[in-house]
Amino acid sequence: MHYWLLKSEPGTYSWNDLVRDKKTSWDGVRNYQARNNMRLMKKGDLGFFYHSVKEKKIIGIVKIIKEAYADPTAKEGDWSMVDIAPVNSLKNPVSLELIKQTASLREMVLVKNSRLSVQSVRNEEWETCVTLANS
Repeated sequence: MHYWLLKSEPGTYSWNDLVRDKKTSWDGVRNYQARNNMRLMKKGDLGFFYHSVKEKKIIGIVKIIKEAYADPTAKEGDWSMVDIAPVNSLKNPVSLELIKQTASLREMVLVKNSRLSVQSVRNEEWETCVTLANS
């Protein structure tokens, strides 16, 4: 299993929207590295749902329910999307500030390349964030 982080502006599509919808297609990604990350996702992989912009925090956990396929919202180019479903909300959302203050998370992609909308999360980083969310 691999772990991921998917970023969304809560004003565009929030965790509450996903919980209400029960699943969604993660479309509209127009960054090659993010697209390539989605193409590596496997059904059953887990990811953090991250509210970007003002909130800047991991808010919930999602599951990949459909592997990468062509994004029909793309007018041109070779773009992909995946389908996700909510697993659970985090007891205590994990803020970017806390992530930056946690020594074992300082190399996390979220810290090093904060603009990337779909990113991988190492196993140790996943475990640390889950522990922080449950404390």
